[in-house]
Amino acid sequence: MEEEINLKADEALDYVKNNVETYDTLELSYNRVFVPAEVLDINVGTKNGENSLNLMLKMKGEIIHETVQLDLEEVKDELVEIRHVTNDKTTVIVVES
Repeated sequence: MEEEINLKADEALDYVKNNVETYDTLELSYNRVFVPAEVLDINVGTKNGENSLNLMLKMKGEIIHETVQLDLEEVKDELVEIRHVTNDKTTVIVVES
């Protein structure tokens, strides 16, 4: 089952904070980058007095299988789409500017 929703960037980050769990799959499209990855850890907090939403991701590319850390707060204005895949359903978040 696939659901598509349109959200502003801040609302999309709230969705990630409230709905994404460890071992879910996130496919992030931002700027000119597409990152299919498995979520290994999620940390919500502050960094240098600013909000942060750090994701530890294991990339699922054909060539790159690295583990990376990405702060979604730092790229939220460049987000185009987030695809959240669980065992039960897929949610596509189209990020409005």
